[in-house]
Amino acid sequence: MPQSYTCLHHHIIFGTKHRKPFLTPTLRERVLNYIAGIIKEGNGNLMSSGGTHDHVHLLVGVHPDTAPATLLRLIKANSSKWVHHNFPDQARFAWQTGYAAFTVSRSNFDEVRSYIENQEEHHQGLSFEDEFKQFLDRHGIRYDPRYLWG
Repeated sequence: MPQSYTCLHHHIIFGTKHRKPFLTPTLRERVLNYIAGIIKEGNGNLMSSGGTHDHVHLLVGVHPDTAPATLLRLIKANSSKWVHHNFPDQARFAWQTGYAAFTVSRSNFDEVRSYIENQEEHHQGLSFEDEFKQFLDRHGIRYDPRYLWG
């Protein structure tokens, strides 16, 4: 076969440092728009985004040469710097160190996108901490609760 074909989508979740409620609706919208630009510059496509006051979800189409860790390092570093530059009152804004990334099959794409776009409604009855642990459990990812939020 002379060419390679891929369809790589990741559902990425990460929170603010210590889950501080930095992401007001206005700031969250602006940060997510900025993140879309970072992803585009990195040869990817932000297909859906959402979140609440303390975390975000991204559905990202990625180039096969792009490792999730590399993409997340770019997203977090550049968006934090952008927030500090454009919102001086947010000098304490920071993202948590870690993240979760899950591959998304084409057959589950619409379900994941809907889930991401309805974060405000979804979190009326579920904390970010509980949601995050449910994702890890659902995907068979072992973790030590002592180090989940460090």
